[in-house]
Amino acid sequence: MAVNQEVLDAIKGMSVMDLADLVKAIEEEFGVSAAAPMAVAAAPAAGVVTDDAPSAGDEQTEFTITLADFGANKINVIKAVREVTDLGLREAKELVEAAPTRVREGVNKEDADSIKTKLEEAGATVQVG
Repeated sequence: MAVNQEVLDAIKGMSVMDLADLVKAIEEEFGVSAAAPMAVAAAPAAGVVTDDAPSAGDEQTEFTITLADFGANKINVIKAVREVTDLGLREAKELVEAAPTRVREGVNKEDADSIKTKLEEAGATVQVG
């Protein structure tokens, strides 16, 4: 247990850039990927009402913007991602190259529409949900 705590303490003291390099090194050394798997939920059968499905009166207030594909103009999409996030150049490039991936979560409808427009103008395929 003490070794685990030492490793965690070392990671806490690292910069974001050092952590990104560490993740890449771990991926290469062990042949794994740190990317989160995208789970696909099956749609409920017709006529079946689930508890987590919004009722007719409920309106979604928080949205998640997902970059489905960066298209043919990756550089412009990287620039757009940097505009709508707090990411640096390297982190934005890694996010774009990891598509499909989430760009922003928990944003309101107006912000979601604005972000979607910016990314699509840059050439990306975007999903809002």
